[in-house]
Order: sequence, then structure tokens, then C-alpha cells
Amino acid sequence: MSIDAVQLAQELTPYATAAITGYGAAVLARVESDAADATVNFGQRLLRHLTGRDASLDNPTAEQEALATTVFDMANAPEDADLKTVLRVQIRRLLAADPDLAADIAGWPRPTTPATITISTSGERSPAVQYNYATIHTGDRTF
Repeated sequence: MSIDAVQLAQELTPYATAAITGYGAAVLARVESDAADATVNFGQRLLRHLTGRDASLDNPTAEQEALATTVFDMANAPEDADLKTVLRVQIRRLLAADPDLAADIAGWPRPTTPATITISTSGERSPAVQYNYATIHTGDRTF
């Protein structure tokens, strides 16, 4: 079975991006959080596999190291469109260079496609947050 590396990379990049956005540079760490959603967990697993961080690799390839460097760069600038393109190209190169790896990852069950989250607010000094686990102070008096 021949895997189209370009198409597979296009399909996988949103998961990798979600993981980098969710975890930052720690995305390549072995620890997974139960609180992370399925998309981020899948992206984290994908990136660890592609960079060789999920195995005891003593000598990762130059391509794997380049991908890891891009992950760290994206963690500092997650909205950088150029880095997202670089990430997709590097994933494509890794998959094209290793058909067995591409076939393995192509067979992984995927969570639903990551959705774009839009958060809006209205009203004077109304905070806009996706998740809040603590008190939000807007400067008003608290009773």
C-alpha cells in the first residue's frame, strides 16, 4: 500500500499544531496530562513518534532534530504561519522518506478534526477566556 506523504502531512499538521499550542515546548516530553483533550494527545503522540522521542533513540536523524527545533520555535510563536508551513513540510519529508513510518501513522485512529475555537466578549471590562480555573479580577470591588 502506497501512502501519499503530502496528503498525510496535510492531514496530520493540525494535530501537531494543536499539541504545540497546548503544550508549548513541553510537547515532546513523555508526560501526558489527563486533562488534555484527544486532539492534543494525538498531536503529542505524533510529534514524539516523528522526532523519535517515543523510543530510546541515541542518534535521531537530522530531519527528526529539525522537526524538534521547529516544535520549539512554534512554541514561542504559535500563530506564525511560516512556522506552520515549515512544520507541515518537515512532517511530509519524514513520511516520504520512511514509507513504513507513514503506513504506521496512517493506520492510527484519529480523534475528530481540531476545531477552531472563537472566544468573544461584550461589555465593559468583560474578560474573554477559554478555560478559567481561578478567579478573574477586573478591578471591581469584591464582596
